[in-house]
This record gives sequence, C-alpha cells and structure tokens, in this order.
Amino acid sequence: MLIKLQELIAELEINNTSGDLTTKITGIAYDSREVEKGFLFVAISGFETDGHKYIADAIANGAQAVIVEKEVEDVDIPMIKVNDSRAALAKVSAKFYDYPAEELTVVGVTGTNGKTTTTYLIEGVLNNLGLETGLVGTIKNKVGHKEESSSRTTPESLDLQRMFAEMLEDGVTHVVMEASSHALALDRVLEIDFDRKVFTNLSRDHLDFHENFEQYLAAKLKLFKSNDKPSIINIDDSRADKICSEIEGEVISYGIEGESDFSADNIAVTAQGVKYDLLTADDRLEIKLNLTGQFNVYNSLAAIATVASLDFSLADIKAGIEKISGVPGRFELVQEGQDYGVIVDYAHTPDGMENVLKTAHECSDRDVIVVFGCGGDRDRKKRSMMGQLGVNEADFAVVTSDNPRSENPVDIIAEIETGIKDLERDASEEYIVIEDRGAAIEAAVNRALSGDVVLIIGKGHETYQDFGDRVIDFDDREQARNAIKNSSW
Repeated sequence: MLIKLQELIAELEINNTSGDLTTKITGIAYDSREVEKGFLFVAISGFETDGHKYIADAIANGAQAVIVEKEVEDVDIPMIKVNDSRAALAKVSAKFYDYPAEELTVVGVTGTNGKTTTTYLIEGVLNNLGLETGLVGTIKNKVGHKEESSSRTTPESLDLQRMFAEMLEDGVTHVVMEASSHALALDRVLEIDFDRKVFTNLSRDHLDFHENFEQYLAAKLKLFKSNDKPSIINIDDSRADKICSEIEGEVISYGIEGESDFSADNIAVTAQGVKYDLLTADDRLEIKLNLTGQFNVYNSLAAIATVASLDFSLADIKAGIEKISGVPGRFELVQEGQDYGVIVDYAHTPDGMENVLKTAHECSDRDVIVVFGCGGDRDRKKRSMMGQLGVNEADFAVVTSDNPRSENPVDIIAEIETGIKDLERDASEEYIVIEDRGAAIEAAVNRALSGDVVLIIGKGHETYQDFGDRVIDFDDREQARNAIKNSSW
C-alpha cells in the first residue's frame, strides 16, 4: 500500500512541517524496531520510554518520515510536529487502512469487571446467528479466521486499524472489543465509530494510572461521548445516572434491582450454572447459562440487550447464549475427579474479589479457601482492602504472590497483611502466607475437604508470572491440576 505523506496527514492539527510532503509512505510504526523502508515513524512519549529517542534508529531502519510532538534536531527526512503524537497515530492509522471500522459493526464494552465475559458472550451469540465475527480483548484477538495472542486489553490504535482491515478482508461484519480506560485515555480508539457502547460497572481499579477515581470515570465516559449511537448501561451501578446524563443517544438499560429495559427475575445459582427469567416490556423468557454467579446474570443481560438492539430476536439470542460453555480464566472450573471444587478467576480488584467469593459461597455450603495476591507496580491502596476481604469473605485465605513485576513480592504481601492486621479481631489463624504461588495453590488444595471450594484469583487465563526482570511460564489452572493429582483426596 502506498499513500502520499501529505494525504496521510491531511486530518492532523499540525504545528509545523519540514521536508518533501509528497514522499510516498508504505507503512506506519510507533516502535523503531518495526520500521521498514518507506515507513512513517510516529514518536510517542511513552510511560517507560520516549519514542523521540529512537528517531535515528527508525531512520536507519528505513523511515521516510516522522511525526513528533517535541523539538527534534538533525532530522533529514520529512518531519511533522503535532501537539499529541498518540492522537496523530490514531488518525494516520485509520487513514492508511482506509477507515475499516466504518465498514464494520463495532461493539465496545467498558467497565471495571465483566468486560471479557460480556464480549465473549456477545461475540458467541453473533457467531451462532451465522455472522462472521471478530474479537479484541484481554484473552485473545480473533482476527478473521485466525487468533492472535493479546498483550493488552485494547491494542494500540495502529494495531487496531490493522486488525480491522484484516477482518474486512476475511469477511468479518461484526467486531466486539473491550475498551479499557487506558485505551480511552490514550486515544487508542479515537478513530473508531462504535455502533454500540456497553457499560458493565465501575469500581476501584487502575488508580496507579488515573491518579483518582474521577479521572478513571472520565476516561470511561469518553466512550459514551464519542457519538450518539445506542448505549447499553447497567442501571444498577451507582455511577449509572452520571453516565446516562452524559449520553446524547439512546440508552438501553439492564439490571436486576431497578427498573430496566432488560431485567432478570427468579434467579437460581448453582455450581453448574445459573438460570433466570429474562424480562422485557414484551417478553418473559427462561435463560439457562453454563456460567455461574450473579455477576454473570449481569454479563448475560448486557450481551442479550446489545444483540437485541441490533435487531435480532430474543429466541435466537437465547439459543446462542445457552450454547456458550464458559470463558477462559473467568470462574473456570478445574476438574480432575476430586470431590471438592477448584475455581480459577481473573478477579484482581476488591469489587471483583468480593463478587467471586460471594459466588463461591453460593455454589457450596462448605468452606471457601481463597488464594490471592496483588500485582506489583499497580494501585497499592487496594492491597489492604483485598487482605481484609480475603479473611472476611472466605473461610480461610492463602496470601501469595501475583505478578510482582519490579516490586519485591514480600513487600506487596506485607501491604496486603496490613489490612488483615487492622481488623478489630485477631485473624492470625484465618490465613497463611506462602510467597511462592505454586506452593500456595498446592497448600490450598491439600487443605480442602469434601464439598469445599478452592478459589484461586488474580491471574485467570494468564500463562505467565511477571517478576520484572524475568517472565516465567505459570498457569494457575495447570498448577491446580497438578496439585489435585498429587493430593491424597
């Protein structure tokens, strides 16, 4: 693909330019290592490194032009200076790939918890309806007929536009994607005209990045202010009124507690799944999910409301959603024939932790043993909160390491313990600390008796553990399977 530089940058707010703008561009990169001959290099001021430091490397690799947001000297290729390189990257990427999102029906899902499950449910239902679908999110990216591993919840704008273009070539018509608060704040989804926008819920998360809850909420709101297309809103969330007040287009509500367009009645939760009566203005329909927990009632209501808003019948939606067996690492059962439950879940926020602990208790009247830690280089204030939840909401807790990244795991665990030690009672007999996550999982499994539930949370589908200077293979599900096989149950 070839496009003149002057055409590519036509929609940018430019401070100044230098060099020949008729230069033909063959590709775009924001990582100098990905630059090839004829590419436009976009220098982004990142959080870990600054792309402006690598302009010389990009030129050496064949860059024909560069976009910058800082003063740069001694550059002998065409240079375009803008105020915001990230926004510029989104705009030139969409232009380069000829705005593929405009040819797709794109559903964006945002919220603290439930994004991944909700996107899986929407995509699964649409797929069952015979549509060619794409999926973008935390676990994987489904790009046409191939799957790509996912390194972040929402890819960078250039990668998103490439995926959309490939999806179009593969015949995809509908794309369902997670829209993280980071992506919204950093303009990764700037040039995507979402056809449907879904809000799941909002609770404490990512405050290491957003600094405070107001900024976190503001980032989420950007999705709903992007256009006047219909928004599907969890009306039971405490921030629903605020979000609805900012929406110009149609609001389609769902919930359990308040009045809503799509609601659930007669909810029955078991270890095998959940069933409920779906209520709309015109219908009452029994839904039987192969996922359990009240939080999945919310996730399924969001999915049903979204697909229904795309003019598909409730009967067809019911048929599709009831076929979905589960989502990797989301309240995922690990079964090796044992007479106690072992469940792996991605919950890594206080709200998510409380939800899955509540569901674990709903699945069994025996003890719930929770294994958890907290990620390094992330919001430190939630650590003590999760420590208290671990001993208050479970019958026994095993505090361990998660992804410590650049922090010392012992220091993270100590901060988790501060919450436990601040309780008004002595909880020292209600938990143990085992830094090694594999050993912690083994200890929890060995402690379980018939009918108990071992809940391993924090990493879910992840197949690695990040220690900052190294990343090792580690899968909670595989660790649990091995522990069960080696136990004496």
